[in-house]
Amino acid sequence: MHATIHGERMLTELDFSRLAKLYGGQLPADLADLLSGTEVVPSRDVSADLVTMYSQVELVDAHTLRRQKLTICFPGDAEPAAGFISVLSPVGLSLIGLREGAVARWLTPSGEACSAEVVSVLFQPEASGDYTT
Repeated sequence: MHATIHGERMLTELDFSRLAKLYGGQLPADLADLLSGTEVVPSRDVSADLVTMYSQVELVDAHTLRRQKLTICFPGDAEPAAGFISVLSPVGLSLIGLREGAVARWLTPSGEACSAEVVSVLFQPEASGDYTT
């Protein structure tokens, strides 16, 4: 497992449904673990500080204190150089469903442990009234 999935997470019903259908339901173990242990709520009921699909977040690396802006997206929209990170990447999977102030933890492909605090949700579709993206 590359992403550390623990603690309370929350997904919108739409995000949950779309994630569960990825790869025809043949989900990677990390994603299946996340979906099985996550609270699911209507999109209109999430607070603006929750990381949902297509949210742009500002992170601070726990070790380097480097700030970074990332947008969590579906695999087909991923452009890491532009800051669009697939929800199925270790970083994306560690962020989805967290709130501002939470710490995301993941392993790099080489096995290095990383962590970063979600200091701000800069944009969230649901907070702007978009319940279908």
